[in-house]
Amino acid sequence: QVQLVESGGGLVQAGGSLRLSCAASGRTFSAYGMGWFRQAPGKEREFVAGISWSGGNTRYVDSVKGRFTISRDNAKNMVYLQMNSLKPEDTAVYYCAASRNYPTRFDFGSWGQGTQVTVSS
Repeated sequence: QVQLVESGGGLVQAGGSLRLSCAASGRTFSAYGMGWFRQAPGKEREFVAGISWSGGNTRYVDSVKGRFTISRDNAKNMVYLQMNSLKPEDTAVYYCAASRNYPTRFDFGSWGQGTQVTVSS
């Protein structure tokens, strides 16, 4: 099990940018695939972006392609989500998650506490 602590959420104007960070504990962080999910009020949690343990394989939900970038720094046990050109519909609680098998298997089992991102019009 890996413990995840998120930071970087906040309030931003539409069109602005925000960078979310997720700090992972444990010496085996580099073996995990990582992902970002989000959940807006009254909606299901959805997958936003994922990255393989090596960083060479990334995926994005269509609605954020070209605007969001997921990255990781295994030496620092960190994963990031750079969010540009933010829209009000991006408003949600964002969660960092870890998977032992992603991208071969979609099995995120460890989750952060969530960080609120609010985009004003």
